[in-house]
Amino acid sequence: MPENTGAVPVRRSSPLARALPWIITLACFAFLYTRIDGAARRAGSTAIPYLLAVFERVDWWSWLALMIPYSLFFFLVDSAVVWRVVNWFNARVGYADILPVRASTYILSILNEQIGKGVMAYYLNRRDGVPGWQVGSSMLFIMFCEFYYLLTWACVGAALRWDRIPDAFRVLPWLALVALAFFVVWVAYFRGAFAPGSGLRDRQILHAFRQARPWHYLGVIVLRSPALIAAAFVYSRALGLFGVESSFLEMLSLLPLIFFGAATPGPMRAVAITLWVQMFPQHTAEMAVFGLVMHNFFIFFNAAIGLVFLRRANRELMGSAA
Repeated sequence: MPENTGAVPVRRSSPLARALPWIITLACFAFLYTRIDGAARRAGSTAIPYLLAVFERVDWWSWLALMIPYSLFFFLVDSAVVWRVVNWFNARVGYADILPVRASTYILSILNEQIGKGVMAYYLNRRDGVPGWQVGSSMLFIMFCEFYYLLTWACVGAALRWDRIPDAFRVLPWLALVALAFFVVWVAYFRGAFAPGSGLRDRQILHAFRQARPWHYLGVIVLRSPALIAAAFVYSRALGLFGVESSFLEMLSLLPLIFFGAATPGPMRAVAITLWVQMFPQHTAEMAVFGLVMHNFFIFFNAAIGLVFLRRANRELMGSAA
């Protein structure tokens, strides 16, 4: 019996699942408050004036001169990844045609990046007639590759600065070995090397993995890597504006781990902000402000890019539904 190849159905999440991101966020901000308040008291101040003093010292025009070009560059690279994967596994779509849908989903990504990917699958299904589950499989493929992309660069950065990374990160080589072993088994399974009678690989949601060759996985990592290299440069320069010195190589080793935290569901990228404070505990206020403005400017500026494209995206979506 053929599988349903229509749009991916929307399932309502449980109350706990909806509440969990907010619980995580509140826990992170409670932790941050205790750290900031403690540092402020040691400096003879209170939390709010202590944080405001950090804001006053930053050259915000120089900061914007770093962040705006980087955000635009990230958008172009991110769209290129989606465009390439959709063309590999789903349909021939022009790069310019991907820009409106990718930009528009940044609006939803304010709360959760994975929601944006789900909406992208729905949009391409309605506009281009690509089976919804198959587009969903391409978004799942991108998410799968993002894990290996961040892990690869985390290992590169750790290897370059092994003597200076936090002890907690020294598990990275072992994590990489486990992930590599899993990847080999994963690819072998979808190539039919074992379990030939398994029906799991035939599901539409795994369509992209059935089609993928090892070079497809590597291709996503290579396509996305310029964004991380640019981020390491921008973040190291931006951190200097907050009075904290950090090198390009140090950022290259830390950012993949920070971005793992940023992928945790929840508003305000609270987990990522908390990680910055833990990475630089001697600069509690500076890192709290840095993490807050860096991550939230990035997501809100990307959402602004989405607003620029929103009318076109709605027109195309409504036109396809007519």
